Amino acid sequence: MKPSEAQIWAWLDDVPDPEIPVISVVDLGIVRGVAWEGDTLEVAVTPTYSGCPATGVISMDIETALRDRGVDDLRIKTQISPPWTTDWLSDKGRAKLVDYGIAPPRAAGGPDSCPRCKSKAVTRISQFGSTPCKAQWRCTDCLEPFDYFKCI
Repeated sequence: MKPSEAQIWAWLDDVPDPEIPVISVVDLGIVRGVAWEGDTLEVAVTPTYSGCPATGVISMDIETALRDRGVDDLRIKTQISPPWTTDWLSDKGRAKLVDYGIAPPRAAGGPDSCPRCKSKAVTRISQFGSTPCKAQWRCTDCLEPFDYFKCI
């Protein structure tokens, strides 16, 4: 018996993003859809940006997670339109970013507070962070540097 689409989504919610492992590929919003086409499960994935080095790893991790649960006939489809946006991050994913010490994206152009001490006294160190989707910021109260997930 084929697992339901709801079950597939639940399994995918356990697949971590390789660059930020505290959030799942579902929380990141890059899994665009799952659907059975006959006996083949098709999973549509939108990369966070073109050229993202984690895209191949994400597809392999999704495939491994589903095959480990008995889904043998599987197709991962890269869907580039519409392009991914940080608006697709789930509220759960945003909260997990803060708990991990990464400020989630904001339309206003920078973090509103330090993810560690919650101070509003923050300043940008560099537009470039540990990955292309992050920038480096520092709290001027607790003096801790932190990543800010850029708005895309």
